[in-house]
This record gives sequence, structure tokens and C-alpha cells, in this order.
Amino acid sequence: MLEQVAFKMQLNPGKAAECRRPHDAIRPELSAVLREVGTPDYCIFLDAEIGNLFAVLWRAPDRRTEQLPHKEIMQRSWQPMAHIMATQSDGSPCLTPLQPMSHPD
Repeated sequence: MLEQVAFKMQLNPGKAAECRRPHDAIRPELSAVLREVGTPDYCIFLDAEIGNLFAVLWRAPDRRTEQLPHKEIMQRSWQPMAHIMATQSDGSPCLTPLQPMSHPD
């Protein structure tokens, strides 16, 4: 059974278009690597009023997501983000986990 994970990231004001372009350019490669490590579905949404990116992903019990930071495509996806959003020292986005509050099941 897949596990659902949600988190938010902080985008700098006025940078939504800049955030979309790099991801669009590498989408097939990034999607393939995510599936390879056990994450078959990953979506990012923008709250334009406050500049939050809200992400939801589904991951398999036998996932290998700890490999993601070491994948070239992941590092390449982070490079253009350093000046448009809050990031860690390694270039990865600052993530704030979100807790589930309600589900119909």
C-alpha cells in the first residue's frame, strides 16, 4: 500500500513562473527517477497569495527515496531553485511536513 506524504515549501514573491520552467524542462527524467525510487506520483501546487508550494507524493513501502539527493537529475532540479525559494545549504528545498487532518476513509 502506498503512503501519502504532504509538505510545503516557501517560494520567493513573484517567482512562480521561474519555478515552473525548470521542472517542465526535466519532467520526463525526473518522473522516471521518482518512479525508480518508489515514488510513482508527486504533485506540487501553488498558493499564489502567500507563495507557498504545497506538495503531495505517494511512495511505496519499499521506497528508496534516500537515494534522491544523490541523483544527478535531482541535483539539477535544485540548481535553479536556490534564488527563487528557501533552500538548504546543499541546494535542496526547505520542506515543512504537513500532518493529515481529514480523510474520507
